[in-house]
Amino acid sequence: MMDAQSKELVSEIANFITDNKGEDTVVIDVSEVSGWADCFIVSTVNSIGHLKGVAKELWGFLAERNITVINRHKNIVGDGWELIDCGDIVIHLMGKELRDFYNIEKLWQTGEKIDFLKKIEKKK
Repeated sequence: MMDAQSKELVSEIANFITDNKGEDTVVIDVSEVSGWADCFIVSTVNSIGHLKGVAKELWGFLAERNITVINRHKNIVGDGWELIDCGDIVIHLMGKELRDFYNIEKLWQTGEKIDFLKKIEKKK
C-alpha cells in the first residue's frame, strides 16, 4: 500500500490534471497487485490539442517536483492516448473513445481507488 507522502504527491498530480480540464480523473493504487507500478492516474482529454497541452504542462509540473519522466519524447503522437511513465506513477491521458475501449479502471479494479479531491477540501 502506498504511504501518505506518495498519496499526497499522486493527489497533487491528479489535481493538476483536473485543474487543466482533465475529466473523470481517477487515481488507482495498484501497489498491492502490480510489481512494476504503485499507482495509475487516468484522465480523459477532449481533443488531440487538449492532450498535447495537458501533457506539456504536466511535464513541467513534474520537473518542478524532480519527478523523472522515463518515456518523455518531443512530439506527442496524435492517437489520443499519452502514457507518461514516472516509474512508480503511471499517468494515462486518453480521449473518451480510447478510455471507454481499454477501460483501465475495470482492468485494474482490484486496486484501491484514492479519493484525491477530498485532500483539497480538507486543506481549505
